[in-house]
Amino acid sequence: MTADTIYALSSGSPPAAIALIRISGPRADAALEALAGRLPEARRATLGELRDPASGEILDRVLFLRFPGPNSATGEDIAELHLHGGRAVVSAVLKVLGRLDGLRAAEPGEFTRRAFENGRMDLAEAEGLADLLSAETQSQRRAAAAMAGGALSRLVEEWRQRLLSLSAAVEACLDFSDEGEVGEAWPEGWSRDVGDIEERLQTFLSRPSAERLRDGIRVAVAGPPNCGKSSLVNHLAGRDVAITSAREGTTRDLLEAPVAIGGLPFILIDTAGLRETGDEIESIGIDRARAAVDQSDLVLWLGDPAEAPSGERTILVGSKCDLAAEYRPGADIQVSSLTGEGMTALLDMLSERVASLLPGEGEVTGNRRQRQALSAALGHLREAGSAADLLIAAEALRQGRSALDEVTGRAGVEDMLDALFGRFCIGK
Repeated sequence: MTADTIYALSSGSPPAAIALIRISGPRADAALEALAGRLPEARRATLGELRDPASGEILDRVLFLRFPGPNSATGEDIAELHLHGGRAVVSAVLKVLGRLDGLRAAEPGEFTRRAFENGRMDLAEAEGLADLLSAETQSQRRAAAAMAGGALSRLVEEWRQRLLSLSAAVEACLDFSDEGEVGEAWPEGWSRDVGDIEERLQTFLSRPSAERLRDGIRVAVAGPPNCGKSSLVNHLAGRDVAITSAREGTTRDLLEAPVAIGGLPFILIDTAGLRETGDEIESIGIDRARAAVDQSDLVLWLGDPAEAPSGERTILVGSKCDLAAEYRPGADIQVSSLTGEGMTALLDMLSERVASLLPGEGEVTGNRRQRQALSAALGHLREAGSAADLLIAAEALRQGRSALDEVTGRAGVEDMLDALFGRFCIGK
């Protein structure tokens, strides 16, 4: 158990109707008793007064609860104070807590880190919780909630148990081989069992990554100068992201606008007009525009269809269909940023095009770190399946289990814990 006891405001910044202060650690009960004068029954909300132990002054009339460890959110003793959410009330209670022996203010993510270290959640669940706290679209919320609820962890544990069974079978064969009874006999059904787990891992890794769902689908809006790129970005974003002007070369750098479309996260990228120029600054912007087009997930091309990037990720857009002279034959869709014509259809088209880039609704997937570990596990499993020696197979299976353990935080993740828990706010 951690030696010190931490406290923090775990609700939003005051003023608010209610504020929640959490205390976690071995002196949580002592702190609660010092302020409330008594300890309530475990897990039962109790109404009472909080007083400053030094002066006896009433701080607030609150609801308070206690959750004895290890069956608590952090695995330690926890006390919760549900206060009136005024700034002065919250400040007074935090000040008193700071004067109590053995208590200190919590660092960002420290409550969640203690939950991880005390086995109340694994690393994949903690990463899901971090994503849930930062979710801005419904698709992000659903995916993060599934991860925080242990959906990936349960899959990984199932694969880990199967690798353990295979390892046990290999070790048994090695033991009999040492006794000279069986020789180099392989476990019964070895190829079938290894192949089945390999297929399951490969199927999982073939699913789209969760990175785009978390970070947003990058959509480059590209074309020659004055084709309506900035106006289109502004219209889709619902705000003035970029300066619009009849003057060529107004946009010289990349401008990014996060936007939710159909409950999915997109990053619209306004780019410099693509043309030949002798202007050094504009040339840099054009180079960046071309790089953005190459690296984006989708491209809205507003120029001549014959000059558009090839491939299914490109949508040909006629951007000024309200002007007869600007109508572009051959475009996939005609829109007008001035009148709004075609915009609903364009949004629908964007949603349809990204379907193959994102995990399906309710589909368990993983982030880059998790998928790298699972890919390593798959490589070790393949090594075990093709091994000609039992000892090599046994070592490959051990390494495969170690890779799976990196997903849930059983091993090999110490170097990234500070970065992960630093994503959390104070009080979480």
